[in-house]
Amino acid sequence: MTRFLRSLCEVAAAYDAIVLDQWGVLHDGTDPYRDAVSAVRGLHDIGAKLAVLSNSGKRAGPNADRISGMGFPPEAFATIMTSGEALWRDLAEARLPERAFLPIERKEGDAAAWADGLDVTLCSDVRDSEAILLMGLPDDSTEDTWRDVLDHVLAAKLPVYCSNPDRASPRSGGKIVLSPGALAHAHGESGGRVRFYGKPHRPVFEAVRNALGAERLLMVGDSLEHDIAGAAAAGWDSVLVTGGLYADRFASGNPDEVLDQLLDDGRFPPPTYMMEALR
Repeated sequence: MTRFLRSLCEVAAAYDAIVLDQWGVLHDGTDPYRDAVSAVRGLHDIGAKLAVLSNSGKRAGPNADRISGMGFPPEAFATIMTSGEALWRDLAEARLPERAFLPIERKEGDAAAWADGLDVTLCSDVRDSEAILLMGLPDDSTEDTWRDVLDHVLAAKLPVYCSNPDRASPRSGGKIVLSPGALAHAHGESGGRVRFYGKPHRPVFEAVRNALGAERLLMVGDSLEHDIAGAAAAGWDSVLVTGGLYADRFASGNPDEVLDQLLDDGRFPPPTYMMEALR
């Protein structure tokens, strides 16, 4: 049965390291959550080894800068791993054959910054590309926004590399926006070729485990599909933060009943613990 926590300090000593999701746990994309900075400081002060594992299409460096810019102490994190970093490393080490990519990005320039140091070409026309780099979406995107591009990709049988498998992401004010994973899954269900980087896929969990040199790991996230199911498959315990992606659902009902319904809806494994927000 899932146990409710008021603070991670209640269980921190039972784990070699605690791995934190970014959006929905540390911040909403604009601001840190109310108690998140003090929680990270408190965990660091008691000697907890902390890491960040994020389904961000950007590399680890820009995400570290974002987090520290919000007031999180950079020295608190032993490692920061992103799905975008994992994809960058595969291209840098020539594990992928394509070299010409059409980028789909949240903001213009994101892909160019990400590709720095790689021998790749970023194309402005899908007809010149060998593959699609699906790393982000503008916040006003719908699936229809990209339908023409993905129809061409499907017909041309181009691979899609999705470096953010999240289907939706929280924003300030409780807004939920479409994320790249929604497009990638829809494309795959239509017969397209998609390769995902990030949670819930096992390799990124193993990369963090290896970087930390830890065995007993606790994943803290707000997505049952990505954080909780991914942790379970990797053999990690997990904490579901109820104030992120599912904030509206948990605000309107009994937490145990809402969790049971969410688990039934997605056939997800239950989290080990749950808490309202990072504390």
